[in-house]
Parts: sequence; C-alpha cells; structure tokens
Amino acid sequence: MFILRDARLTDVPALRSVFLRASMSNEGDRSLLREHPEWLVLSDAAVREGRTRVAVDEGRAVVGFAAYFISEGIAELEDLFVDPSHMRRGIGEALVIDISDQVRRMNFEMLEVTANRHAMAFYEYVGFEPDRLIDTDGYPALRMRRPIG
Repeated sequence: MFILRDARLTDVPALRSVFLRASMSNEGDRSLLREHPEWLVLSDAAVREGRTRVAVDEGRAVVGFAAYFISEGIAELEDLFVDPSHMRRGIGEALVIDISDQVRRMNFEMLEVTANRHAMAFYEYVGFEPDRLIDTDGYPALRMRRPIG
C-alpha cells in the first residue's frame, strides 16, 4: 500500500537515497555510473519548483518518486525512480499516471521520456511508444511518447 503526494524539501534526503539505490540496481549501468559519480547527484530543483510527486508507504517512508519538466512546449518525465525493494508493486505505473494527470491539467496532450535501455519494457507497458533514438552522455537512448490528452 502506498499513497502519492507532492514532494517536500524534507523528502530530499530520502529522494536522493531512492535515486542512488534505484540507479545502481541496474547491473548494466553500474560501471558507467561509477565512472561518472556526478550523474548520481540529484538536484532539489524539481522539489523546490513543485514538479515532484512521491510515493510513500504505510510508515510514510518514501518508496518512489517522479518529476516532470516543461521545456520548449514539451512535457517530459524527467525522473522516475522506485526503491528496488518496492519494485513491481505498481508504484512506477501509479507515478507515471499521476505525472500524466499533472501535465494534462496544464493542457499537454503528450508526455515524453528518454528511456533507459533497462526500462523500455516498463515504459511500453505504461503506454509510451518509441519515437526516435537520441544521443545521451552515456549511450544512445530511445525517446518515447505517451498520449495523455
């Protein structure tokens, strides 16, 4: 059981902890992340700007979070992380739907994401469709779109 709510500044240490554990849980990314520890620094900007939603368990511990970003008329799922010990319980899907609802209220009809290669099946499961391949700092990644209108 979990509930979704807006992130608070007091959540930032927990968000950073979930971010680190979830990032390092992908065996295929660990060596690249160890080579670039600067990629494992989560800014508090999305929380400060009110763009982050969190999932908390019955004990009110943060078990996942998602943030969106609006740039050049595009709504993007900027972050989506679930604590590895809470994966496969519907938290990621609930966060994607919640963020979709947030940006739909801002009159967007599409949510985009740059998909980590290990998460593409999940993104397809929650309704994202492949759009194009883009270059990222780590490796080429698939840009995906999810209709929300």
